[in-house]
Amino acid sequence: MLLKRIGYFLIGASISSIGVYFFWQKKNASFDYGMDARTLKSIRIRKRSYTPEAKQIMESSKIDSLKIEKILNYGDVDFGKSNQRKKPCAEYYITGKKELKNISLYVVRCDSISTIQTIYLSK
Repeated sequence: MLLKRIGYFLIGASISSIGVYFFWQKKNASFDYGMDARTLKSIRIRKRSYTPEAKQIMESSKIDSLKIEKILNYGDVDFGKSNQRKKPCAEYYITGKKELKNISLYVVRCDSISTIQTIYLSK
């Protein structure tokens, strides 16, 4: 009897989970609960600008804005190298993952704008 109830519960939970997944997918909802995810989202939602130094590095290294976007979506924030409590604008050091792991960004996040200060390339 107990096994039957557990079976019914698991079937119902599975069907419900699939329904919730498709419902939230259509809503374009994101679940940014980790420290990295929240920080990256707060940078992405602001208007983005680049310093002349960052633009020069992008041109000389053939780094386009799509790579920058990918790093800002999936990168790792190094809080040890960041200064997130700096007033009025927090500063973050973000490193890419996988094929972009040799690219790091230094980003200054203010109330309405995120500025890519510089881009670091490692070998």
